[in-house]
Amino acid sequence: MKKHNLVLVPGLMCDHSVWDPMLEGLRSEACCQIIDHGQARSLVVMAQQLLALAPPRFALAGHSMGGRVALEVMRLAPERVSHLALMDTGYLPKAPGAAGDAEVAKRMTLKDIAQRDGVRAMALQWVQGMVAPHRLADAALVERVVAMMKRKSADVFAHQINALIERPDGTEVLRQLRIPSLVLCGAEDSWSNPEQHAEISQWIPARPAVVSVAEAGHMVTMERPEPVVQAFKDWLAMP
Repeated sequence: MKKHNLVLVPGLMCDHSVWDPMLEGLRSEACCQIIDHGQARSLVVMAQQLLALAPPRFALAGHSMGGRVALEVMRLAPERVSHLALMDTGYLPKAPGAAGDAEVAKRMTLKDIAQRDGVRAMALQWVQGMVAPHRLADAALVERVVAMMKRKSADVFAHQINALIERPDGTEVLRQLRIPSLVLCGAEDSWSNPEQHAEISQWIPARPAVVSVAEAGHMVTMERPEPVVQAFKDWLAMP
């Protein structure tokens, strides 16, 4: 069986640790490449960096902010992507008015904590909404998430927060998708809930069924990697 070149895109303050639990399970299906966003200050620059490093043609999976980056890759070079997976993510720009202001205030609060008290202090607060509530008792999981974020600096956090605040509308990109697409999220994701993923699916012409992973929150690949691996296998097998 021919292996796919699979490019994996982590989200805000995330790295290879998001994807590591899946790599062994995908060994037969894919040659995986995990992207690092470095000091990039916009989603478009993140997408451009990815395209400079990726193979000529590849399958693409983005988690959280990485899903937004994946949409920008599709906007810039759709001919290079064979399959697309969007996970625990969104597609709309910042809302106008009070709703958008509230989002910015929430993000700025976290940014201020990171700059004042350090990234670990920010991560310990942020992780409370990043995993399914019952997984907060899993000290090893929580520490993996916190340690991952601590590997990034407060400056990187500020750059990525600003990139998300300035995110473009991905609706038209979704409407143009004509490749095998996976839309997946943790059933208990409080940041990017299943209803939001149903909206994403409705904009894709093929209207793929949303894969909702039970007993998982936003960090679905770290919480319950096995069902995510199976969903990836089914997705990559699509012609």
